[in-house]
Amino acid sequence: MKVDNFRNRARGRRYFLKSAGATLALPALHSMLPSMLGSGLAIGAEATGKSAPRRLVGIGNLLGYQTSYLFPETAGKNYLAPRLLKHFEPVRDQLTVYRGLDHGVKGGHFAVHSFFSGVLQMDAKGMPDGNISLDQLAAESIGGATRFPTLTVGSEGGIHGGCMMSWTRSGTRVPPITGPQELFKKLFIKESANDLNRVKDRYALQGSILDAMSGDARSLSRRIDKEDRDKLDEYLTSVRDVEKQLQLSEQWVDVPKPEAPFDKPQDRNMVEDLPLLYDLILLALQTDSTRIATLEIGGDFLPSHLGIQSGYHSLSHHGKKQENIDNLLILEDYQMKHFARFIQKMSAIQDGDKSLLDHTSVIFGSGMGNGNVHSNYDLPILLAGGGHQHGEYKNFTKENGERMKLCNLYVSLLQSFGLERDTFGNSDGTLI
Repeated sequence: MKVDNFRNRARGRRYFLKSAGATLALPALHSMLPSMLGSGLAIGAEATGKSAPRRLVGIGNLLGYQTSYLFPETAGKNYLAPRLLKHFEPVRDQLTVYRGLDHGVKGGHFAVHSFFSGVLQMDAKGMPDGNISLDQLAAESIGGATRFPTLTVGSEGGIHGGCMMSWTRSGTRVPPITGPQELFKKLFIKESANDLNRVKDRYALQGSILDAMSGDARSLSRRIDKEDRDKLDEYLTSVRDVEKQLQLSEQWVDVPKPEAPFDKPQDRNMVEDLPLLYDLILLALQTDSTRIATLEIGGDFLPSHLGIQSGYHSLSHHGKKQENIDNLLILEDYQMKHFARFIQKMSAIQDGDKSLLDHTSVIFGSGMGNGNVHSNYDLPILLAGGGHQHGEYKNFTKENGERMKLCNLYVSLLQSFGLERDTFGNSDGTLI
């Protein structure tokens, strides 16, 4: 379409730019939002091999834990480990247990999805970074330093649409890798020569289209007033960011993937697959295929594979019936056991002059504080590794009901990852 009389014919509507045989649909200018990616400079020294890179792993549970069996009675280093913490005795000095942290949000199962962002999706437009999650923000800072900026693992089944723990700056859910077979293929299966050529052609095509569209958009910007020009510049920033990501991905097309340490697995269910998913995430970190990974437990975590006939969701609404709580504890023991195993294996892997765990901050918990009553307060939070001071139970609960913001901990984790930030989500400070 001609750009003459643009304001009269295109204001408030979607419109198109055409170039190089392609059409680019643009959103209405009044609704444009910038998408600013990090420069990647923070990773510079690490990318040259001068020091071991920093890593970040987030594990979330959709339905929470029985906190009376998780939180110790007394704070400090000499706490007596309750049932769910007994699995961590071998790595107790690499673990911190937190109580009294949350995001101050309500919404039950829907508010759980703010676990790694601190911001409800409906409130994202009012926040400087939208509802971008911890992992995605960290990934922006490392550019193309690894083949996969992040690995998001979870399920698409179960209540409320499956895994919704990772969010982009624009408020889009990051679709999860749904099982060990898909994750294995992503990490280790080598494409054929024809597949590689198709990938290269796709990158080249998309790159040339973006270049052409940027030129047409700049031509358009000379014909509109300053208000719309500013909004169009925001869109161009997003286009440039997309082009940057295409270029970052392209550099990995010819780089061989690491050799698979075992045969391709078969997907079963989240219960049986959980230890294998942890092992694959560990391999991804160990081979530097990624430095950031998340795993959400829920959805298709089927209790029947642990000899329990009731559904996980229905059990979480236990109504204080001890039989239901006992069954939940079997499920939660299983989850804790394999998380503890993951931490132990990381602590045994040498990574430079320290262990892989020393260089990896691992946050574990849930956006659900009490599944029985749909409470999103007083969340169960564990932190392991990352070179932080550990070995304590820290209780931030206050008698006046004032709560410590979980996002304060996230700011600290982002800083230790290498980002120069003093805010995230609804934070008002740091925690470690």
